[in-house]
Amino acid sequence: MAYVPKPSSSTEGFFQPSPTLEPQYTSEKLSGIVASGTSQQLSDDPVLARILHQYLPSEAREQVGASIHKLSRRVLEPSVLHHAVEAEVNVPTLHPLTTFGAVNKTDPLHTSTGWKALKAIGVEEGTVAIGYDKAATNYNRRVAQFGINHVWSHTSAMTMCPMSMTDGAATLLSRHLDDPDGDQPGRQAVFTEAYRRLVSQDPQQSWTSGQWMTERTGGSDVSGTETVARRLTKDEIADDERLGLDQDILCQPLGPWRIDGFKWFSSATDSDVTVLLARTSQGISAFLTPMRRRVRRRNAVSEGMSDGDATELNGIKIQRLKEKLGTKGLPTAELELKGARGWLIGQEGKGTKEISAILNITRIYAAAGGVSYWSRGLAVCRAFSKVRKARGRFLYDHPQHVLWMAAEAVKYWAAAQFTFFGIALLGCSTQGWEATAKNTPSETLIPQDFAHQAALLRLLTPVIKAQVTKASVAGLREAMECLGGVGYCENNEDGGIMNIAKLFRDAIANTIWEGTASVMAEDVGRVIRDKRIAGGNVVENVYCSWVRGVLQRCRGPFKKECGVMEEKLHALVSLVRGASAEEIEYRGRDILTHLEIITCAVLLLHDANTDGDEVASHIASRYVSSWGVADSTGQGAHAGWRENATMDRKIFLGVGFRPKVREEKL
Repeated sequence: MAYVPKPSSSTEGFFQPSPTLEPQYTSEKLSGIVASGTSQQLSDDPVLARILHQYLPSEAREQVGASIHKLSRRVLEPSVLHHAVEAEVNVPTLHPLTTFGAVNKTDPLHTSTGWKALKAIGVEEGTVAIGYDKAATNYNRRVAQFGINHVWSHTSAMTMCPMSMTDGAATLLSRHLDDPDGDQPGRQAVFTEAYRRLVSQDPQQSWTSGQWMTERTGGSDVSGTETVARRLTKDEIADDERLGLDQDILCQPLGPWRIDGFKWFSSATDSDVTVLLARTSQGISAFLTPMRRRVRRRNAVSEGMSDGDATELNGIKIQRLKEKLGTKGLPTAELELKGARGWLIGQEGKGTKEISAILNITRIYAAAGGVSYWSRGLAVCRAFSKVRKARGRFLYDHPQHVLWMAAEAVKYWAAAQFTFFGIALLGCSTQGWEATAKNTPSETLIPQDFAHQAALLRLLTPVIKAQVTKASVAGLREAMECLGGVGYCENNEDGGIMNIAKLFRDAIANTIWEGTASVMAEDVGRVIRDKRIAGGNVVENVYCSWVRGVLQRCRGPFKKECGVMEEKLHALVSLVRGASAEEIEYRGRDILTHLEIITCAVLLLHDANTDGDEVASHIASRYVSSWGVADSTGQGAHAGWRENATMDRKIFLGVGFRPKVREEKL
C-alpha cells in the first residue's frame, strides 16, 4: 500500500521541544552531586565561576557562591519569570488629571505588579546592599555584589536601572554623612536616614533614587543646565509650614532650597528620592530631593485616613512618559519642577564634581547589565543547540555552528573579565588592597599602589562602559540569529525565557545611557591629558607598567600571545605620545579599541595562567589571535580542524557536555 503523508495541523505534526536553561552558577558545595567537580565545571556560565575564584578568597567564595547559586535558580522559577513578562507587557501609564480635570499630584504614575515585585526581589537579594555591608571586611564586596547582579539583571526587567542610580546616590551621600548642617538645619539627619534606606535589604524600608541630569540642552554635557535653585526666604518657609507643605513622607523637614526647571529624561520616575543638578548663583550644584511630601487635606478624615497619611509629589509634574525601543517596563519621563524642595549636597557650585561619584558607578552598571543580558543570550543558544535539529543532526553536531558560537563565547569571556576587573578596582578603591586582593589570584593583577589603582579605574571605566555595552549588543544580535526566526520574535510565552529580542532592545539603551562611546572617548582623552593623574602621562607611567608587569608573569606558557600584546601596546603608545588634545579627541574611538583589546587580553592571559586550565588557555589564545595574527582559531595553521572542533564544543557547551547517543536506523 502506498505511503500517504499525514498533513500537519495546529495540534498535530512536529513541535520543537522547548530548550531547558541550566542554572547559571552552581556551587560545588551545594550541587548535591557526588564527586561532581568544580564550580567552573558545574556552572552553565563558567567564566563567572572563574571570576569569583580570581577575586574572592575561598571562605568568602563559599559564602557568596551560595547566594549566587540560589539566585541562579530563583531567576528560573515560573513566578519570577511571570513578573518579568508582566513588567514588559503591562507598561507604565500616566494619569495626569483627576476626574474633574485638576492636576493629579497624588498618583499620576502607575507601574505594573510585576515591576514592583522585581524591585522587591532585587532589594531582598542585596543588589545594592551587599556593596555597603560593612561587616564584610575580608573580601571585595563589589565583586560579591556584582556576582549577584550578573545572574539577576537579565531577568530583572530593567529594575536594575533604578538600583544602579540608588547605588550611586548611596555612594554620594556616604561622603557627606558627617557634614555639619551648617545653614541647612536637619540636613545630616535627612541624609543619614536616606542613606540607611538606600542600602537596606528590607523591601518595606528600602528606597530607590533617581538621577536627574539630562535636559533639553544636552545629556552628558550638563554645562547648559537650565534648572535653577535658590534659597527660600524665611517667609516662604513659614508659608509652607502654615500650609502643611514642609515635611517629607517621614515627617522630616524638606530642604531649604526651591528648585524650578525641566528634566528631559528621568529613568527612575517612581523613585523615593532623586539626586539632581540645578544652577545656583555659584554655578551648577547637586541636590537631594524627596519625590513626595506630606500634605494636609481637608477631606482626609472623610476618606478614612489621618491628616498625616496624605502625600503628593514634591513640586514635581510628570509631563509625559517616553516611548522607547526597549526598556518597556522602566518608567522614563519628562519632568517639570515647580517649587520642588531639596537639600544642597556638598559645596555650592561643585555639583558636576559631586555627581561624578554617581557616574562612575552607573557606567559600571551599564557594562555589567550588558554582560548579564549577553550571558542569558548565550545560555539560550546553548540550550537551543541541544534540542534543535538541522538536516537530521542536533545543532551541536554541526561543527561550523559550534565554531561560530565558540567565537561568541570568547568575546563574552573577554567582556565579562573586563567588566569585573573594573568592579574589582572599584571595590579595592574603597576597601583597600589588603582586604580585597591579598591572598587571592588577583594579588598579582591589581596594583598595590593606591594611586595606580585609582588611575587604572579612572582610565578604564569609560572604556569598559563604551566597549562592553556595544559588544553585548553585537553578541545578542548573534544570539538572535542562532535561533533563526524564533530569535527575532517577541517570545513572551513560557515565562519569556526565549525572548532574546527583548534583551537586545534593552541592551541598546546601555550604549547611550550615561554617555555614548563618543562621550566616553572624550572622557578618556581628558584622563590621558590630566596633569593630576600620573604626571599627565597615565598611559605610559601607569597603564603600560601594569600591562608589562602582568604579561611578564604570563610569558612562560603564552610567549607568542604576550609578544602580540607588546606590539599592540607599542601601537597605543605611538598613538597618544606627543599627540595634541585635538588629535587625541579625533582618534578617541581608536584609543578606546586599543585599550579594550590590550586589557581584555591581559586579563584572559592572567586568568588562564593562574591554573593552566585548558579551556581558559584556549580562550585567551583565541582572543589574542583574533586581534593579532591571521589564524582566528588560535590553534595554529596546521592544527587539525577536528581537534579544534573538540575544543569549540568545550568552549561553547562546557567541559561536562555529553552529546546524546544517536539513534541508528534498523
